Amino acid sequence: MKILLVGEYSRLHNSLQEGLRALGHDVILISTGDYFKKYPSDIKIKRSFDAGLARKIKIALFQLFNIELTSWGMTKQFFNTSEKLKGFDVVQLINESPFGATVKDEMKMISFLKQNNKKLFLLSCGTDYLSVKHQLSDANPYSILSNYKDGSVSKESFKNILKYQTPPFKKLHDFVFKNIDGCIASDYDYHMPLAGNQKYLGLIPNPVNTSKLSVCEIDTKGPIVIFMGINRTNYHSKGISYFEKAITIIQQKFPKEVQIEIVENLPYEQYIEKYNNAHIILDQVFAYDQGYNALEAMAKGKVVFTGAETAFMQHYNLNHPVAINTIPEEHSIVLALEDLIKNPEKIAEIGMAAQRFVALHHDYKKVAQQYIDLWK
Repeated sequence: MKILLVGEYSRLHNSLQEGLRALGHDVILISTGDYFKKYPSDIKIKRSFDAGLARKIKIALFQLFNIELTSWGMTKQFFNTSEKLKGFDVVQLINESPFGATVKDEMKMISFLKQNNKKLFLLSCGTDYLSVKHQLSDANPYSILSNYKDGSVSKESFKNILKYQTPPFKKLHDFVFKNIDGCIASDYDYHMPLAGNQKYLGLIPNPVNTSKLSVCEIDTKGPIVIFMGINRTNYHSKGISYFEKAITIIQQKFPKEVQIEIVENLPYEQYIEKYNNAHIILDQVFAYDQGYNALEAMAKGKVVFTGAETAFMQHYNLNHPVAINTIPEEHSIVLALEDLIKNPEKIAEIGMAAQRFVALHHDYKKVAQQYIDLWK
């Protein structure tokens, strides 16, 4: 098959491309690289006018003439490569807004892809209209918008998420769902908002290329290394403040037994290597299943604090933990960390279970075949 993957968030499409190519398919990836993360892409759409004087000029032009220069530039690049974006059997969008352009420009680009290719699919693996609507409801005990809903964090801090509930993004959602052949969820967090939707085709786990991930043998006889990577754009939706409070307590209780490492806004290639010597990874609080970063850390044999709720355990028929289910309560996080620090043999046990789980359910070739079967 000839396949075009559109957009990248977390290396999901990169790994899927590798799996599909290993199965003999012709696969092209077009994306912006997702800001500072700098994910690779066959066709790179560059964002411009996002910093310094250029950004000030962009803002002024938008206010005066309603021209969004970054979006204009990306759309121009897209159509300059339009001949390379035709004739595919399958096109898959990473999101309803795969380029981060204006709604008007996203619709132009998606329309072109729909008209010039056979099938169009949507992947739900991040915030979009339906997922945000679900997060705003009281369907679950907590969500990525919990701190917005309880008023503890300002609305401004969640503007990049709440925008999906505005009329323009509702229009984009309706347009996309009218034109796609189906929608796929990457994990249980995105399955829940789609359950019962006529265009929903089911959950396919995130593909992880473990051949690219080094597994380091970690000695638990020395200090337990606790690692946390912070992305300021999703600081509140990930629940990072709960981790910060917990590790402050842990540092005071175990000053010699633990070593804390915190990094911010690193490109992907640096980030993935930075935590090689860590025993424990603090990933996210407001989740019911693992996101991509958590799975890669689990594949490396790390104990990851992330989403691993009952529904996730039941979905994969698990009887023993493969990650530490993390809830928005720092005392609970402290207790879980204390247990691992006092019983380091559990770190090796959970880490090995995590590796086996990823190899069994997230292998990039197995997952790629699931996509092929579903697209057909």
